[in-house]
Amino acid sequence: MERKIVKDILFLRQSSSPAAKSDSGTADDLIDTLRANSENCVGLAANMIGIRKNIIIVQTQLAPIVMFNPKMLSHSAGTYESEEGCLSLEGTRKTLRYESVEIEYYDRDMKRHTGKFSGFTARIIQHEMDHCKGIII
Repeated sequence: MERKIVKDILFLRQSSSPAAKSDSGTADDLIDTLRANSENCVGLAANMIGIRKNIIIVQTQLAPIVMFNPKMLSHSAGTYESEEGCLSLEGTRKTLRYESVEIEYYDRDMKRHTGKFSGFTARIIQHEMDHCKGIII
């Protein structure tokens, strides 16, 4: 089900709780909400739709990936300055990002995956993982 985008900064600044297999309905809501906002959106965190669980969705070139409890295993040396927008905020803001990241995450069946991501996809993942920690650009 498509959900309304949360813009309440106090809510968004709260850390998310670990996700479990029982939270798989949130994955469906993230997919539906991403599709409904596809012209302006390439990723979402569950707290952006009012659910404080550590779940993100990232639009890749092939298909969206839903990640339960994503964790950064490694990253490239150094950072670069990025200017990002967010559906929960007005305008854009500057932030620092790694060019590439290695992420451990679980799918909706709680099967463990690892992936290496770079460029724009790595930037989206970092942005959404920050949301789960209550960090807003």
